[in-house]
Amino acid sequence: MFNKNFKLVITGLIVAYAIYQFVEGYIGNGIFLILLSLIFVFLYFRNELILLAFLRMRKQDMVGTEKWLERIKNPEAALTTKQQGYYNYLYGIIFSQKNLTQAEKYFKKALKLGLNMDYDVAMAKLSLAGIAMQKRRKREATTLLREAKKLDKNNMLTEQIKMMQQQMKKI
Repeated sequence: MFNKNFKLVITGLIVAYAIYQFVEGYIGNGIFLILLSLIFVFLYFRNELILLAFLRMRKQDMVGTEKWLERIKNPEAALTTKQQGYYNYLYGIIFSQKNLTQAEKYFKKALKLGLNMDYDVAMAKLSLAGIAMQKRRKREATTLLREAKKLDKNNMLTEQIKMMQQQMKKI
């Protein structure tokens, strides 16, 4: 909703007013304002619209997810690099059901920009492996599957990886 730089300005103003409250002797108000400023710091690193899109994604509501993502105007300016990665990651998941070429583009861009969690990187690589397998690029799919298997430390994607390996043997 707010530009990332605007969030920093708001944080600075709140902290300045909190310091003023400390100087005036209103310690409780100062502490409350410091805690309030932490919300804007959190929202600087985690975009609120992407968080809401992830909530829609958890409910399997792809239309709702896409609506929240469409609210982000000019993602290059409004989002940090990692947030742009997750923005493209979510669009990749949405387009994996519609258009594989677009989904592949979004997943590659998400991996290039970077994702915080190894699980998300593994999921993106697994999706790219599936797309490469459907496009008959077996070598690329094999390397992507191998990389996804290395990144899946909690073994959450083992079944999907095994299923995809079995499908690859049929090709």
